[in-house]
Amino acid sequence: MTAWLNRTVVGAGLTSFLADVGYELATSLLPSFLILLGLPFGQAAQVLGAIEAAAEFISNTAKILVGWWSDRIGKRKSLVVTGYVLTGSAFALCALAVAWPLVLVAKSLAWLGKGIRGPLRNAIITDAVDPAHRGKAFGFHKAGDTLGAVVGPLLAAYLLYQIPAANVLGYDPHGTYALAFWLTLIPGLGAALTFALLVREQRFTPKPGLRLGASIAMLPASYRKFLVGVGLFGLGDFSHTLLILAAIQYLPLDGISDHPQRAAIAGILCYAWRNFVQAAMAFPAGWLGDRIGHRKLLFIGYVLGALTMALFAAWMTIVDGSLIGWAALFALAGTYMAIQETIEPPLVAEFVADKAIHGTAYGVLAVVNGLGDVGASLMVGWLVMTYGWSTGLLFAATMMALGAAWIFATNRTQFRRAA
Repeated sequence: MTAWLNRTVVGAGLTSFLADVGYELATSLLPSFLILLGLPFGQAAQVLGAIEAAAEFISNTAKILVGWWSDRIGKRKSLVVTGYVLTGSAFALCALAVAWPLVLVAKSLAWLGKGIRGPLRNAIITDAVDPAHRGKAFGFHKAGDTLGAVVGPLLAAYLLYQIPAANVLGYDPHGTYALAFWLTLIPGLGAALTFALLVREQRFTPKPGLRLGASIAMLPASYRKFLVGVGLFGLGDFSHTLLILAAIQYLPLDGISDHPQRAAIAGILCYAWRNFVQAAMAFPAGWLGDRIGHRKLLFIGYVLGALTMALFAAWMTIVDGSLIGWAALFALAGTYMAIQETIEPPLVAEFVADKAIHGTAYGVLAVVNGLGDVGASLMVGWLVMTYGWSTGLLFAATMMALGAAWIFATNRTQFRRAA
């Protein structure tokens, strides 16, 4: 292994692969599952947006508190394992759901686990790798993470295709979905075990007297300015499970009312394709960020995100849009997500030199991203229900463009140096 591709990086990548298989299997089923529970498309979009927003809000609270707490106690690994256990087991509750509130509970518990583990895992990876190679390390990790997000939806589509609902478990009309939700326990809990066995944590000096406000106050002003751009972009970066719902409704098929399995499978496959592109682009994005500068590449990714949502908005006006067009749009979504999620974490270490507050710094980044997701999912879901898909997507594109403009305006000096 190279110096950066060490046991911790490989272990974290394998862990994230397994975790994503589990919760992306469940997540890809949620849009069609809500339809199956009796919600019309418009209401399903609003409910799904609200579920995503509530889950993100809970996750955000955990991210900042756990990041700060880990800096106080000088430990991160045990908290990360706890988070993976919670995420890996929560979606099994959906197997018992007969209405959407239990789906909300399951998603919220799963995202509480993500909030506990995400920032601390990123801090562990950062400590394990030389600064010159952090982009590649996070790119490798994101590739493993996103490959799991490909396998999970493909498993969901396979189950829907191979197992008629009437023949599974036999006690309700959505038996295939129940089976799929139970199966998420296997990779989900396997992820927790993998992290516990493979990842090594570098110990650091705890700060038992560190207060949350004081920890946040120690973050550099330049980092806080950077977070404004992240937040603006996040206000347009809604949950892409809404795009599954759009694909189910608008793909040139007979429609979910006539062929529910066919439409649901098509939407899930579009999502799996997006995740495949994201996985394929994650490592190249990390490598390119190390070469040309992380800030410059993040700006490019933000611009691509805005363009992608504007193209989606235009595409919704084409009633007979081709499958190739849908595939291209989902590929663009995967590309900008690969850049954003690979490049933002190493930028934390560029702005915040003090390793002792990296837990807090990553927690704050995650909170800003998450609060943006809350606002974006709520607003886009409401706009879709009230005015239609194009309006919601144009709102998303506008906020993403504002985030890109902020990153450019506040980092022009670094862009000139990178050039």
